Amino acid sequence: MKCLAVALMFAASADESCKDQAVANKFRGDEFKSFMVNCKALMEIACEGRAIDQKVLDDAKDSFIKQCIKDAVGSK
Repeated sequence: MKCLAVALMFAASADESCKDQAVANKFRGDEFKSFMVNCKALMEIACEGRAIDQKVLDDAKDSFIKQCIKDAVGSK
């Protein structure tokens, strides 16, 4: 679990997607699922912050956050 915590801290600032990081760290099964859930939660917070910093409002904000999370998590 310590490896997971370190990986999650890295996820918040990395240019790689959550999925890329999980693969690079060779996470499998429950460890992979747990990492992805936690990474996505961190990315939701980060994307919300980016939207606020960039002063994106209303429907554009929702769209911005949705795309930001999709990119950060690695969904294609």
